[in-house]
Order: sequence, then structure tokens, then C-alpha cells
Amino acid sequence: MSNILFEDQIIGQGDFPEKPEYGSDFIECTFDKCNLFERDLSNLNFTNSTFSGCELSMSKLQNVQLNNVIFKDCKIMGVDFSKCTGFLFEANFYNCILDFCSFENLKMQGVTFKDTSMKGVDLTGSNLQKSNFLNTDLHDARFSHTNLKEANLSTAFNFIISPTQNNLKKAIFSEHNVKGLLYEFGIHIV
Repeated sequence: MSNILFEDQIIGQGDFPEKPEYGSDFIECTFDKCNLFERDLSNLNFTNSTFSGCELSMSKLQNVQLNNVIFKDCKIMGVDFSKCTGFLFEANFYNCILDFCSFENLKMQGVTFKDTSMKGVDLTGSNLQKSNFLNTDLHDARFSHTNLKEANLSTAFNFIISPTQNNLKKAIFSEHNVKGLLYEFGIHIV
């Protein structure tokens, strides 16, 4: 059985297949205002595609491939991205709500989170080297054995990151958010 190929298409709210065939490929597609709440998107492949204004909360992403995928203005709460295939995982998030998602143990070098809410997100064991957290809310985000080498957190806020349990070599912080690095030491900055 061959995979179904969707290429260079604009897929609107009612156009997303009800039960996409196993292994379907979406290449250079734009998903516009699709409601994929609690949908099972397992075993699908998305390449060079954009999700714009979509609802993906609680969707299932078992063995999903995200290769150069952009999420803009999307609500993606409670999604376990760690179930995605780690091979070629490349996604960027702009003005999204990613609260309570898991990126545990994912290799996501160079990913951008911009103007995004990441409250309660699990980043344990993730490789976020050279990633950008631009104006991103990291309240209650979990960082443990996370590689943040050369990451830009200069405009991120509400985070607590242990410098002894995470790789922060050459990471960028601002003088306004450095207190999140000192929490475990009981040091207060006024």
C-alpha cells in the first residue's frame, strides 16, 4: 500500500482528512484554522509545512515526523511531542500556546519559540542547543539535564533553570531575567 501524498495544498478547517491514511505525507502544505483537537495524527509526515491559527490541543503525535514545520498562532496544549520521530525533528513556534506539552529527550537544536506560552512544559533531557526563546513565558517549565548551550533566553521570563543540572555554556540571558538561574542557591536579587 502506498502513502497518500498531499503536496502544495491549502488545507482549511473542514478539509483535513477525517482519518488520514497511515504514513500519509504532507509536503509544502498550509493548514489554515484547522480544528485538530484530540485528533490522532500518528504516523503522518509533515515537511516544509505551516500550521496557522490551528487548534491542536491534546492531539496524538505518535511517530509523527515534523521536518521544517512552522506553527503560527496555534493552540497546542497538552501535546506530547516526545512521541514524534526524533529523526529530522525541526519545528518552530510563533505566538503559540504550548502549555503542558512535553518535549522530553527530543533533539531540537536551533528551534525558535517566539511570543509563546510554555507554562508547565517538560524539556527534560532535550537538546535545545542554539535555540531561541524570544519573549517566551516559561513559568513552571521543567529543565533537567537539558542542553541549552548557546541558547538565547535573553527575553524569556518566569523560568527557573538550575545551572548545575543543565548545560548553559555560552547561553544568553539578560540582567533582568538572571534571577531564574540563582533560585536553587537561595540568592535574591533586588
